[in-house]
Amino acid sequence: MAPSGLKVDSRFTPEQVAKLLGKRLLVGLTHRSADDKVVSLEQFHGTIDRVSLTEGLVLKLHGTAKERFLPPDITRLEPAEPGEYRLKTTGEVVVDPDFTLMWTIYPKGYKGDDL
Repeated sequence: MAPSGLKVDSRFTPEQVAKLLGKRLLVGLTHRSADDKVVSLEQFHGTIDRVSLTEGLVLKLHGTAKERFLPPDITRLEPAEPGEYRLKTTGEVVVDPDFTLMWTIYPKGYKGDDL
């Protein structure tokens, strides 16, 4: 059951959100150019602090007071396999996160393959 006073957008049930709060999330973002080349990679992890349609999925980054705001699509969360995950960008090892989330980000106006 969701904690009392928890405000949840109608697209998320209080039960769904309550099960996510406090869970550890490992995120990978791939930024691509208009010609579909990888421009940069981002990897980070933290604890899910809140979820709403207005803010999205809000992650408190591990070891800092910073927050990252991700799209509010909780269906993209994948249960993580137990084990160690080494971040390619920093070499940091994340042990046993609860979920992983990966997004590919394209520039505005990207049209995709013309197949």
